[in-house]
Amino acid sequence: MIYEKKELPGKVQKIGFLLTGLGLVFVLVSYLVDPKREAFNNVIGLMFFASIALGALVLVALEYLSGAVWSTPFRRVSEFIASSLPLVLLFAVPLFFAMHSIFHWTHTDVVSADKILSAKTPYLNIPFFIIRTVGVLALFYVFYLLFRRNSKKQDETKDQKLTKVNVNLSAVFMFFAGIGLTVLVVDWVMSLEPHWFSTILGIYFIAATLLAGLAVTTYAAVSLNEGGYFGVKISKDNYYSFGALLFAITNFWAYVAFSQFLLIWYANMPEETFWFIARWQGGWGFVSVLLMLVRFAVPYAMLLSQPSKSDPKNLKRVSVVILLAHFFDLYWLVMPTFSKTITFSFYEIGFPVLVIGLIILVFYAQAKKNNILPVGDPKLQRGMDFHL
Repeated sequence: MIYEKKELPGKVQKIGFLLTGLGLVFVLVSYLVDPKREAFNNVIGLMFFASIALGALVLVALEYLSGAVWSTPFRRVSEFIASSLPLVLLFAVPLFFAMHSIFHWTHTDVVSADKILSAKTPYLNIPFFIIRTVGVLALFYVFYLLFRRNSKKQDETKDQKLTKVNVNLSAVFMFFAGIGLTVLVVDWVMSLEPHWFSTILGIYFIAATLLAGLAVTTYAAVSLNEGGYFGVKISKDNYYSFGALLFAITNFWAYVAFSQFLLIWYANMPEETFWFIARWQGGWGFVSVLLMLVRFAVPYAMLLSQPSKSDPKNLKRVSVVILLAHFFDLYWLVMPTFSKTITFSFYEIGFPVLVIGLIILVFYAQAKKNNILPVGDPKLQRGMDFHL
């Protein structure tokens, strides 16, 4: 096929700058007014940003590993989203200086009087915590750079061996991705309540990360296709694959979430049940019920029928719903540690707005200097011609 690069309109960059500016203002004002509360929102913002960027990178690796054809025209979209990874670490920097106000286990007097926390000290200590966060994000970025180097080189050389290189690289990456995502959620979410533990939280966050990355990729890919940025209009069969995957992972997330609740409920161990009890009191029960609706019931209904999975407008709507629900999920995970009663105001707005703004800016910059299609990939034409 003959691909002619088409520039994204300047209004995309303007929207990115606008959202980034608004987000920064909200964040700075919130930190000045209530630094402890905004630090908890910073944790949400960090995990929100990390899940989108890492989810997109996992999608790149999954395509290589599975040999999928339908997603090949959209792989560069996921690569562009994943290129925001270095900015994720910037979100963690303010938290490194605010750990004492967020994490119970950073107080030496409390830890010395608590046998459980004392036993966790080799893992839960500030230097090792920072090393883990920086190390995990840096490792993910190294994998991203390797994927992108081979992908861009293939645009020029059309060398099919580079696909095999990335397939082998993906196999290694997926091993570290599972461990790295689990480390992030255990450190930044589970350790907010250091007496609580769950063997399922890691896969819970992995499912949420896949959904977040896929939702942003779906919205961007559908929008680009509607604007003619792929050179030719890609069929609705490709859309159906997006819809089916969103539907499947939504169901998987619900299964994992219910499994976590069920295991803790029937074991009825106080060191586990207190975490769910806190999310059923002081108004948090309303949030818990609402989460079940917006995180599962609504996207499930929106994607249940076969035509709905192929409808571009519906795919964009459900992608937005899933992304908002993901932020709401992180809010539910983190904020009950800050306040036993439900609280939501302008403090919570800054970070999600900032994250979306930065992703738009990074995507615009990448699309300006790179091909939106992986023109050297041997599977590209089959992906463009894909039919179920």
